[in-house]
Amino acid sequence: MQFFCVRRKSKYKSYRGVVGHTAPNILNRNFQAEKPMQKLTTDVSEFAVGEEKVYLSPILDMYNGEIIAYDISRHPDFKQTMDMLDRAFEKIPDNSGAILYSDQGWQYQMKHYQQRLQEKGIVQSMSRKGNCYDNAMMENFFGLLKTEMFYGRKFRDAKHLISEIKKYIDYYNNDRVKLRLKGMSPVQYRTHFAEAI
Repeated sequence: MQFFCVRRKSKYKSYRGVVGHTAPNILNRNFQAEKPMQKLTTDVSEFAVGEEKVYLSPILDMYNGEIIAYDISRHPDFKQTMDMLDRAFEKIPDNSGAILYSDQGWQYQMKHYQQRLQEKGIVQSMSRKGNCYDNAMMENFFGLLKTEMFYGRKFRDAKHLISEIKKYIDYYNNDRVKLRLKGMSPVQYRTHFAEAI
């Protein structure tokens, strides 16, 4: 009998210790939001296609689970984070007091990132170190995306995967219904209840 050693691919981790300032855990797993853009969360997830890697950095609205902005990159660098933030800022009102939640990843500790949040009037909140349950809503989205679109599928290359991720996010926001949203998609739910807010 022969044995073969298979090296597991390392999972992307954004935590690199304290490289800037961490924020308090204001959210403290209270994921309920009464209106859109009140509580937001962000993270980065890695995808591999052969030897190529793709990184997705979205911002999710806890009110309805909608992905309000995202950036897809071949490298998980600071530019990706700031490009995502710029897209989100086009939708988030100034001085709304919204909470933006994340883990203690290096990019969220950076001074420029934190300054941009302060200028926009957004309150930063961070999970405790190494506690994935603190960001359960984003982890749930990544789980759905990978189960429904990624696992078990073959992709030609990174470009093909990026195209499919974009299609899935559009489907997830506009067409994928959820029981907790009364059988509506995130966008349908936000639109339907907009007048009541």
